[in-house]
Amino acid sequence: MSSTASCAVPVAFDPAVALGRLVAAAEPGVLRHVESLPGRRAQLAPWPQWVHPVVQGALAGAGVGSLWSHQAEAAELAHAGRHVVVSTGTASGKSLGYLLPVLSDLLDGSAAPTGRGATALYLAPTKALAADQLARVTSLAIPGVRAATYDGDTPSEERRWIRDHAQLVLTNPDLVHHSLLPGHERWAPFLRALRYVVIDECHVYRGVFGSHLCAVLRRLRRVAARYGAAPTFVLASATVRDPQAHASRLVGMPVCPVERDGSPREAMTFALWEPGEGADGERRSATTEAAALLAGLVGEGVQTVAFARSRAGVEALAAGARRRLPEEALHGAVAAYRGGYLPEERRALERGFREGRLAGLAATSALELGIDVTGLNAVILAGWPGTLASLWQQAGRAGRAGEPSLAVLVAADDPLDTYLVRHPEALFSRPVEASVVDPANVHVLAPHLAAAAAELPLTEADLPLFGGQARELLDALVARGILRRRPRGWYWARSDRATDHVTLRGTTDVVTVVEDRTGRVVGTVDEASAHSQVHTGAVHVHQGQAYVVTGLDLEARTASVVRGDPGWSTYAQSQSAFDIVARERSEVRGAVGLCFGTVDVRTRVTSFLRRLPGGEVIGSHPLDLPERRLRTRAVWWTMPGPLLQSVGIDETQVPGAAHAAEHAAIGMLPLVATSDRWDVGGVSTAEHPDTGLPTILVYDGYPGGAGFAERAFDAFETWLAATWRAVSECACELGCPSCVQSPKCGNGNEPLDKAAAARLLRAVLDEGGRPAAPAPEGLVGLVPRTGSRPPGAGAPAPGAPGAPALLRR
Repeated sequence: MSSTASCAVPVAFDPAVALGRLVAAAEPGVLRHVESLPGRRAQLAPWPQWVHPVVQGALAGAGVGSLWSHQAEAAELAHAGRHVVVSTGTASGKSLGYLLPVLSDLLDGSAAPTGRGATALYLAPTKALAADQLARVTSLAIPGVRAATYDGDTPSEERRWIRDHAQLVLTNPDLVHHSLLPGHERWAPFLRALRYVVIDECHVYRGVFGSHLCAVLRRLRRVAARYGAAPTFVLASATVRDPQAHASRLVGMPVCPVERDGSPREAMTFALWEPGEGADGERRSATTEAAALLAGLVGEGVQTVAFARSRAGVEALAAGARRRLPEEALHGAVAAYRGGYLPEERRALERGFREGRLAGLAATSALELGIDVTGLNAVILAGWPGTLASLWQQAGRAGRAGEPSLAVLVAADDPLDTYLVRHPEALFSRPVEASVVDPANVHVLAPHLAAAAAELPLTEADLPLFGGQARELLDALVARGILRRRPRGWYWARSDRATDHVTLRGTTDVVTVVEDRTGRVVGTVDEASAHSQVHTGAVHVHQGQAYVVTGLDLEARTASVVRGDPGWSTYAQSQSAFDIVARERSEVRGAVGLCFGTVDVRTRVTSFLRRLPGGEVIGSHPLDLPERRLRTRAVWWTMPGPLLQSVGIDETQVPGAAHAAEHAAIGMLPLVATSDRWDVGGVSTAEHPDTGLPTILVYDGYPGGAGFAERAFDAFETWLAATWRAVSECACELGCPSCVQSPKCGNGNEPLDKAAAARLLRAVLDEGGRPAAPAPEGLVGLVPRTGSRPPGAGAPAPGAPGAPALLRR
């Protein structure tokens, strides 16, 4: 690994000069646009009088001589006991807004007989971010403040000490759900003194993940109240539209917003880059191009992070950059950082980057919410990250040392990416997306109510905390024998752990990658990705070292590998299918059939390709892997051929029209379903085997469903009318991210026919005003003559296919 000196920026960084050198080393035409984002001056504020002198002195020793206005405003509100959300730019020092009241109160409370007159809980979405915040607090060396991280990597012998002695515990929502709340008796002294709960990067908590956090925070408030504590909640995020509403939904109480950014910001140069053609005449990949840019910047001594969309892309990007660096001494200054690394590997990388021993890092979005670095001058994005919020969060990692910064978005070979780099107004003239979250999502709330009852019996007085549907859900849980109703409340009625029935982020199963010869654990891969990443014959790259998978044992959840680079890479190929299992509600709208019900989403990895570094395919090999199934709930509608032909859509245009309409409908679903586009999936087909007709289907991306598809069914007219307007009123000619292109399309946004999609949507809407026609061919047995609904309104009936897992038989 290179020395710190070789990674440091020798002179003041000039992004224009750095970009000019990158352009000079590339062929003409790759630079599509350069946006100059102006800097701003600092707005200072005096130190609050209540700040503990030791805290102020420690910060002064760390170079913090004054406060920016938003830091002082947030600190004053939090210290006064007001719940507050700080939503200012990346690198604006938001953490000081909560550290001032937290550290001051912890010091004041250290004089208590227990030494813990006040405690604080810090929640981060990633372990890396919690570790980075701990490093910052520790570096202040404040006597009397005991802080520690408590997560899945914490040794068991340290956990008891943390529970008994730490004043500031830095953890994540998953641990609060699985450990702290079920074992709250062991945390009683900590909870009794709980003064603050800090929720960092709160924009991450959206969609179903956000609904889970809503429930966890309400459970935390209830348990804390049991010990006489009513903590103040402080939330922080750089990228939230309407932060006050979002934060208030998360915590379930009114929250004061702090949005006026008082921090100085140097100018940013934001370049949009479209790769040219390689020697084979094909457009170079974003990963290959980003590797060349990363090598160029590292070679100039510019500390840079390059973000890639996938773990495999991260490894390829880092390896490509190392190959291009002319000086061998610099090869060790570039590394990959992604999920699946062992805890000690992650910590070493984070430490090396903070200390400057690493000049270049290729990372997934794990770093987007991870380490806080100084001296970082440039960021490269290998492909559109999916949302504007993620774009600005990643780009904002640069410019953290008070110098101008450079960000480069490299377009992937995808219509959406190409559109963005050729239409900069789509990036620089739009606000960030809304962070949607629904605290009343019954599919999420039901198992959390069961968990709450297991922690402390639920009483009538608790019901308002969990919303208006709590009683109905409790009745369903009692009917299933999961809870027991007694005069004093609802009690957990089973012998197992309630929290084991729900995870906050989906499956937690992982496949361990083990080296055959030594038995050494190389890393891990989540179970859902194992079929495509560590199948037999796959080339698995870990920290730049290639391994070939010799066997995948799904029952034992292990993948055996041998070290060695065969000279090619592998790419899994899969097939997906969708089966309609049960229709639960339906309507006939003229010639259009509208349904809601249960579906099976089936996916199977069928083969893999071997490719040389130049992209040439040298072999295709079949795989015999089991099919993966997701049983969930969906809304779908069918359209007979004559209806589509009547608006000028012939058989050859149906796939593009339906596909574009499906994308647009998914994009507009948050209008009626309080979802996030990443929470749902879709399929469109010119002839679905279960209906025999052109069909568009949008499904919840969670086992058992999450309630989004049913809300779409209920508000179908509003939903589809907004979708039609979004498509028909968009100024683009062929389709763009604002209408029919999707950042997560598995088919590369092909085929899409924007004009035909607008006609299709209008025809479906027009049919809604017509009398119910006879059931269209292909819908007999699936669509009744009139609308229907399963027993019970609101919450699903016990045992229904879409009921929460604890309610299903």
